[in-house]
Amino acid sequence: MTTALVATTGGHLTQLVGLAERIPIDAETVWVTHANEQSTSLLADRHVEYIPYVGVRDVRGVLRSLGQAHSLYRRKRPTLAVSTGSGIALGYLPYLAARGVECHYIESAARVSGPSLTGRVLRWVPGVRTYTQYRHWSDAHWHYGGSGFDSYEPVTVERPLGERIKVVVTAGTAAEFPFRRLIVALTKLLGPGGDLETVAGRPVEVLWQTGCTPVDDLPIHATPFLPAADLTAALIEADIVVSHAGTGSALASLAAGRFAVMTTRVAAFGEAGDNHQVELAEELAARGLALHRAPDAITSADLMATRSTAIRRLTEVPAFELRRRRGRGR
Repeated sequence: MTTALVATTGGHLTQLVGLAERIPIDAETVWVTHANEQSTSLLADRHVEYIPYVGVRDVRGVLRSLGQAHSLYRRKRPTLAVSTGSGIALGYLPYLAARGVECHYIESAARVSGPSLTGRVLRWVPGVRTYTQYRHWSDAHWHYGGSGFDSYEPVTVERPLGERIKVVVTAGTAAEFPFRRLIVALTKLLGPGGDLETVAGRPVEVLWQTGCTPVDDLPIHATPFLPAADLTAALIEADIVVSHAGTGSALASLAAGRFAVMTTRVAAFGEAGDNHQVELAEELAARGLALHRAPDAITSADLMATRSTAIRRLTEVPAFELRRRRGRGR
């Protein structure tokens, strides 16, 4: 028996990697995603089928992936399929469900108040079972199975400063949505002679992970994309982390033990398709797992304050509960 694990790169893939550890799946697995620095690093030791990118509201991409789903089914005969979205799920789950594969769609933790467009479509597809990571909007159609954030808790720490302050700024990898507003706001704050250097009395060393954001005219040394392992190492070593409020970036910071400043993309500025990042940042702040600030409201005091909190992974994390077919476990 084979499990197909299907997710778009970025936060969707990061979530599925974490949730897969808590889901009773079949012994043989095949991952389906897109090839980039994140996925090839994160899934280096796993069986992966890379397909062309399926973007936001990408109807052609969804239709193209139907043929790839057919090819997967013909070759692998999967018995279970799990996806955290987004558009790639529309190409795979309806086709596999029609073939009798047990299919489960887990809505992104970014969707704090209700399902995404992908989720709203899949909720009506026969044979696809849908899940939310929030109890407050679960119902007969959306089962609460758990949350990717259940694994973490905040703890108070004391971390002495070294000779320089290491900062990681990560704007995510979304191809459609630059986040220049964040980078511009931080350039002065974190640059040589900037307010953080003045307050801390030490030079500031910044790793700028900028994704698709155009920054050639700014006085920074940008790294658009990093392999997952390299970003993880940088987050672990960082004194301060500033991150866009994407689910993947949030989970990466939490896994590295970092209490980050989470700042949000806004649809009105062309930074996102909607304002779900605001809801996610508020959720993380309510759990005590991050500090939420708008890009132009971040101060050096905020950055220094994050150093007194760390994030700890719980030793016992409950399983994510799938509504399995009779005789197939949970």
